Amino acid sequence: MSNLETDYLIVGAGASGLAFADEMLTRSDAHMVLIDRRHAPGGHWNDAYGFVRLHQPSVFYGVSSRELAEPSLDQTGPNAGFMGLATGAQVAGYFHSVLEERLLKSGRVTWLPGHEFTEAGEVRNILSGEIQPITVRRKRVDATYHTNSIPKTHTRNFQVAATVACIPPNDLPDLASQYAHFTVLGGGKTGMDSCIWLLSHGVPAAQIRWVVPRDCWLWNRAFTQPDDSFFETVFGGFLNRQRAIAEATSPQDLALRFEAIGMWMRLTPEVEPTVYRGATMSEREVEMLRGIDDTVRLGRVQKITSSALHLERGELPTPPETLYIDCTASAVHAEKPPVPVFQDKLITLQMIRFPQIPFSAAISAYLETLLESDAEKNRFTQPIYLDDSVAGFVRSMGPDFTNRLNAGTHPQVRRWVNESRLDGFARIAANVDRADSAKMAILRELRDANFAAAANLTKLLAQLEERAA
Repeated sequence: MSNLETDYLIVGAGASGLAFADEMLTRSDAHMVLIDRRHAPGGHWNDAYGFVRLHQPSVFYGVSSRELAEPSLDQTGPNAGFMGLATGAQVAGYFHSVLEERLLKSGRVTWLPGHEFTEAGEVRNILSGEIQPITVRRKRVDATYHTNSIPKTHTRNFQVAATVACIPPNDLPDLASQYAHFTVLGGGKTGMDSCIWLLSHGVPAAQIRWVVPRDCWLWNRAFTQPDDSFFETVFGGFLNRQRAIAEATSPQDLALRFEAIGMWMRLTPEVEPTVYRGATMSEREVEMLRGIDDTVRLGRVQKITSSALHLERGELPTPPETLYIDCTASAVHAEKPPVPVFQDKLITLQMIRFPQIPFSAAISAYLETLLESDAEKNRFTQPIYLDDSVAGFVRSMGPDFTNRLNAGTHPQVRRWVNESRLDGFARIAANVDRADSAKMAILRELRDANFAAAANLTKLLAQLEERAA
């Protein structure tokens, strides 16, 4: 049995692990060992349902060195007029090419699929059980601290009778033709995607029941377009957003202010959402979802029998030939507290720019190569702790603001951010023609609004701490 040696052991080959490895490859001469329990890179994208798409435009997702897609606008569908959204298959294929054509070809990355890191500090083959000692000269990188729960692999917390067809959305395209009625379980992005898939493929809204335990605030995709042609909408939106933060008196008031400027949307006008999970939708998609009249708000599913759907606050009879689509897995995991990203011989990758996971990993790698002490690096990487409440979103803005502010005060870090394709927006702002008076005026107002927003955010955060005490 040979002893492995490496500078960095990266545990997890999802978006975070790959983005970290890619940036390290660019910025250093380090050798890396990359391991993952799966047998392909890309993390949860390997198990994603076939009709999933990115929430955000493809042009600022992935790793720093390689574009996921060319900038282009969708011409058809509910995303028409906005920048393209890669499919799950495209993302998985992209990460495969990043591994094969970028990381492995460098000769400085060793890939061990189907392996895990043990508590004893060894690498274990999960199929054979073979244990391989490893010497890590510099640091271990944990790219698994926050993992997604996804429909295909999560464990249901409700009972389903043996005679009932209840499937993950992965199976929906293959089985939909066999059923006359559909019940979508879950009010998050996966549930929305499943409803939109059914509607887009000709299923009448009257044949769809949608179980929404809690309504979510939705981010309007119009404000996430990283292209200069959308400058006024995007940066004008940022300006209005900061003004809303500066004037808000509570998290709930902030949510309503975001809605007033068109940045946040709700599913049903009469129902005020209580949850925010970062789901990004177009206005066309929201209109499609509003066409489903049988939207049920009776809490979470308790059990499904052959004739009824049992919910926390009641039960509903169900027609025969009903297909249930289980979209109850939650992508938000708040059970793990934030920890310092840099701790001696360990780097724990976490979100430090909301909601940009690959960017967060890439800048962490850059800081690892740029700065000496952990304290210096952690100044730019305060972890964002995100639960699914509106108050949790406000709490997440504290470290997000701090990280952005600190990055802006360090010339080298600021330059990296302004040049990073994973940021999406800083590069646009940095490249504005100084002779363009209209755009420059927006940027100046935005700079001033940032200070006012930061000052009031401090008050909102203190208010939340007092309530929690």
